[in-house]
Amino acid sequence: MSTFRQHRWQSFLQGYEHRARLLISCPDRPGIVAAVTSFLYEHGANIVESSQYSTDPEGGTFFLRLEFDCLNVAGRKETIEAAFAPIAEEFGMTWQLRLHNDIRRIAIFVSKAEHCLLELLWQWQAGELIADIALVISNHPDLRDVVEPLGIPYVHIPVTKETKADAEAEQIRLLRDYRIDTIVLARYMQILSPAFVAEFPGRIINIHHSFLPAFIGARPYERAYERGVKLIGATSHYVTDDLDEGPIIEQDVARVDHRHHPDDLKRIGRLIEKTVLARALRWHLEDRVIIHGNKTIVFY
Repeated sequence: MSTFRQHRWQSFLQGYEHRARLLISCPDRPGIVAAVTSFLYEHGANIVESSQYSTDPEGGTFFLRLEFDCLNVAGRKETIEAAFAPIAEEFGMTWQLRLHNDIRRIAIFVSKAEHCLLELLWQWQAGELIADIALVISNHPDLRDVVEPLGIPYVHIPVTKETKADAEAEQIRLLRDYRIDTIVLARYMQILSPAFVAEFPGRIINIHHSFLPAFIGARPYERAYERGVKLIGATSHYVTDDLDEGPIIEQDVARVDHRHHPDDLKRIGRLIEKTVLARALRWHLEDRVIIHGNKTIVFY
């Protein structure tokens, strides 16, 4: 990690060394919250944030996100997990315990459009985006001078129809070498193969320049103009094998009218795209998103 990045996380890590998050999903039934909160109390934890949701109190699925302080939680993590396992089994829970200071290592994929990349880099530099941007990969060399002065490696891997498989193999090798946890497609204008997606399930976040499910695929602004839409938007979602149909994390819109031509829509859309992607990534990094089938539960 560069000196720049080391300095960035030093104060953050010192402020939250005793904090952790517990994410749970399970069949809904009485007693879940009581069992979990009693367990945390017995282990000396103080809950500082709690969010919960049920799809249906009678036979639905229950979701719970707890953030808590617990002395030396990093050193006790495995012990706490082992002690919680019987409760999880009793209630049929899918769950994870994550340390607040477990900083995710992310890779950003870009092509030529710079607005989403610049927004993520700015929020990272400002301390708004708590992540280690370990790598930027692009199928074009254009944005190298934006990235490398920040001490972030920029790797140019050209992609053509003939070289796509080899390019993805090289990308996967780099992602493994850099121990990447989360991949962000910041207007990366390539469709990932099913084999690539399978390597990182639930860990690839994309920004699509339309308000899905409208205008899936290419040229959404031109198609929106042809339809005379009155709202345009952007959608950030997890990537699956189905193009632009993965679980949606965040969306936003702007009002437009007959005076806006395709270039106007693109200009307005760029602002929506970059803010939607940044919000979705931040919520993912803060463990505020739980995937439920092809939907998400997002605890803002």
